[in-house]
Amino acid sequence: MTELRFTHEKDASRYTLHRGDDLVSALDYRDDGSTVAMTRAYTVPTFRGNGYAGEVVERAVAELEGSGDRKVIPVCWYVADWFQMHPDHAGLLHQRTA
Repeated sequence: MTELRFTHEKDASRYTLHRGDDLVSALDYRDDGSTVAMTRAYTVPTFRGNGYAGEVVERAVAELEGSGDRKVIPVCWYVADWFQMHPDHAGLLHQRTA
């Protein structure tokens, strides 16, 4: 199997996952300096069913945890579901205040 390549395209406000030369999945976001709103996880239809969306979210979360300076707002339903399935990363979630 071809190795996966993860990139952070800051100018485009997205994380991407490539298999060889093919873009297989992307995660779009908005960054306001203190929070990262993950707005859309997308997998190219011909590559769906291989776990690529989960992989790009996992790698983006790992990068954000490593930097330690931003919280995540899971706007996209897929990202919200990912966090529910990975409660060990809940500390990265932005807590809304009343």
